[in-house]
Amino acid sequence: MSAVTEPTKTSATGAPRKQRKDKGLNAGQGRAGLLLVAPTMLFLAVIIIYPLINAVVLSFEKDEGLDPATGMFVAGGSAGVSNYTHWLLQRCGDVSCPPGTLGNQFYSAFWVTLFFTVVSVVIEVILGMWFAMIMNRDFKGRALVRAAILVPWAIPTAVTAKLWYFIFAYDGIANKLLGVVGINPQLWTSDPWAAKFAIVIADVWKTTPFMALLILAGLQLIPGDVYEASQIDGASKWQTFTKITLPLVKTPLMVAVLFRTLDVLRIYDLPAILTGGAGGTTSLSMLVIKQIRQGGFNNASALSTIVFLLIAFVAFLFIKFGGADVIQRPPSSKKPKKDADTQTGNPVAANATSTGA
Repeated sequence: MSAVTEPTKTSATGAPRKQRKDKGLNAGQGRAGLLLVAPTMLFLAVIIIYPLINAVVLSFEKDEGLDPATGMFVAGGSAGVSNYTHWLLQRCGDVSCPPGTLGNQFYSAFWVTLFFTVVSVVIEVILGMWFAMIMNRDFKGRALVRAAILVPWAIPTAVTAKLWYFIFAYDGIANKLLGVVGINPQLWTSDPWAAKFAIVIADVWKTTPFMALLILAGLQLIPGDVYEASQIDGASKWQTFTKITLPLVKTPLMVAVLFRTLDVLRIYDLPAILTGGAGGTTSLSMLVIKQIRQGGFNNASALSTIVFLLIAFVAFLFIKFGGADVIQRPPSSKKPKKDADTQTGNPVAANATSTGA
C-alpha cells in the first residue's frame, strides 16, 4: 500500500503554495538589527576603511619637493605606478637606486621580515604547545604556573624591547652567562646574525604565552573520555599526542599561528627599540617609517600598501588552505531533489519516497 500523502496547500488561483521554510528574523527584526549594527560599522569604516583607501590613493601620487631639473618646488601630481616600481624594481627615477638609499633596502627588509616570521613562529608553536599541555594538566599550583607563564605577554612591547636591550648589552647578563661557559661576548645589537637572533629571542619570550593561551583553549575542549579510551587501547603518549591531541587542536592552533604570523609580518617596535635597524634588522614596517621621516609620504603609502597586500595574501592562504577559518557557517540550504520534492508537497515524489520506490 502506498502511504497517504498530506494534501498540498493551494492559493486562491489553485496553484500549489510554497510553505515558508525561513524561520529566522522577520522584516522588523532585520531592520532593527541593521540599525543597531550601523553605528559600529560606520565607526569601523571611518577608522579602518577610509585610511586604507586614502593610503592607496596617495600611493599613486608624486611626493611634493624640488624638481632636480628646474630647481623649482613642485606640488606632486599623478605618479602612475612609479612609487611601486621604486620599491619592487628598486628604481629611483630612471636609474637603479644606489646602495644605502631606502629604495635599495626593500628586498633586504623583506627577507629579514620573513626570517623573523618563520623562525619566531616555529619556535613559538613548539614552546606554546609545550606550555599549553603543562597548563592543561591537573596539579597543585597550576594557577600559579599559568599566571607566571602569562606575565611576559602582559608586558608592553616597548618595555620588553628595553628590558632585552639591557640584557643584550655588551656587559649585560647575556654576555656574562656566555663568559661562564667560555664563549666570547657578542655584539647582540649590531652584529648581523646576533642582532637577528636577539630580536627572535625577545619576540619568542614575549609572545609564546599568547600562543600557549590559544592552544590551551583548544585543549580544554577535548573530552577526557577520548584520552581514557586511548589508554585502554594501549596507545603510547606519542600516539596519543599525534593521533588525538594534534588533530583535535588543529583549528585553534592554526588560528594562533595565523595571528602570530600576521603580527610578525608587521613587526616594528621590537627591532626599532632593541637594535634600531642595526646589523641588517630593518623590517618592512621600519622602512615605511624611515621613508615618512624623509618626507616621502606617497612612497611610504605605496610600501604600506605592499605590506598590506602581503599580509592579506598570507591570511588568505591560512584561511583557504591552512584550516584557520573559524567562522561557523550554517549548513547549506540546498537539499537533495528527493527531499525538496517531498517537503514542497509533490504527491508523486512523496508517494515514491514513502513506499521505497
